[in-house]
Amino acid sequence: MLIIGLTGGIASGKSLVARVFKDLGAHLIDADAIVHELLEPDQQAWKAVLDHFGSGVLLPNRTIDRRRLGELVFSDRNEREWLNQCLHPKVFEVYSARVRHLCDRQPDCIVVLDAALLIETGYHHRMDKVIVVYAEEGQQLQRLMDRDGFSREQALARIESQMPLQEKKAEADYVIDNTGNREETERQARQIFAQCRHDGESAP
Repeated sequence: MLIIGLTGGIASGKSLVARVFKDLGAHLIDADAIVHELLEPDQQAWKAVLDHFGSGVLLPNRTIDRRRLGELVFSDRNEREWLNQCLHPKVFEVYSARVRHLCDRQPDCIVVLDAALLIETGYHHRMDKVIVVYAEEGQQLQRLMDRDGFSREQALARIESQMPLQEKKAEADYVIDNTGNREETERQARQIFAQCRHDGESAP
């Protein structure tokens, strides 16, 4: 089994690369999707978030209003750290259980963990390979404003809450440059995935 950690900054193009890897046969584990599961009504993490932030973060259907929660945590570092400490250990527990299950069924498979805060949490040290998807800050900013309807200030707060991409690149085994067009990013993704697969097959 080969474990690849896929990370980058918000709106850097990580999801595009993840889709390419999945199409090439990788088993994709999406950390953000796990967070969605953990925050479903009446789950342990949902109750902890509700106790901490109050009912103002709930939508009428009792799900967490992620946009409202984001406004609270991206404007207050202490609140953001609390939320990260609440969620990250649980995310990695779920991830580890899924990897064990895959290992039992398909011991030669390739698993990709798609996690925006992989390096910030230090969990990248548990990966066999780390891939960082890179984009310029101005591109991230524009994508966030176009995609999510954030104001410039809201988008900047989210970008600045994460480790700078230049620092993440220093921790990477491979960097995918997403400053160009989609086709070029997909070409890099296919090439790097093939190299990772080759390295995995060559490992003792």
